[in-house]
Parts: sequence; C-alpha cells; structure tokens
Amino acid sequence: MSITPLLLKHIFKKRATILYPFKEREKVHLPEGFRGELRFFREKCIGCGLCFRACPSETIEMSVDEKGKRPIFYLDRCTRCQQCEEVCPTKAIELTQNFETVYFDRKSTIIK
Repeated sequence: MSITPLLLKHIFKKRATILYPFKEREKVHLPEGFRGELRFFREKCIGCGLCFRACPSETIEMSVDEKGKRPIFYLDRCTRCQQCEEVCPTKAIELTQNFETVYFDRKSTIIK
C-alpha cells in the first residue's frame, strides 16, 4: 500500500492550523464573553469589599493602606468566574480578552 495518492490528495490543501505565536496572532478567534486576564483600576476602587465576599476561590484579600481598604488579587488562584467584576459598583475590575497569562514567578501573579 502506497501513501503517494494520499499525499498528493492533501499536499496542496489549505492548512488547518495557524502559526500562532509567531505569525498569525490576530487570527486567534475568541468567543463572545471570553474571560481572560484580570485588570484592576485602583483609582476607581472605593474599598467596599464586595469583590472579596463574592470570590469563591479566595483569590482576593482585603488590605488597609493610606487610602483605606483595597483588594489584593492572587491570580494563581483565580478561576476567572467573573463574579468580582459583576458585583463591583465602580467597575474597577474587568476581565480582558488577553489569554496569554504566563508568569515566571509567584510575585508577578499578585495585583495590588
């Protein structure tokens, strides 16, 4: 049994995969409502603690600083459930479309 006919059948077809990290980054399809990396706007935060109470994975801790109570996010625990974003009254938390969340040490997974 020869593979030549099968090879000739498929050799000139369009490829099914994309060359993601190097060339075709813009062709990555993200569905509507995709929950990617968490972004926190500290200047909008009023320190109400609703995000802390809503988080099921204990990603958020509340700390006290010169401006009052503020959340600290430990992204290595985050399940991207979006509950913190939904309960935030000032929209200080949002989940972006960025899916490239690679960290080389645990300190870079903390958002203060």
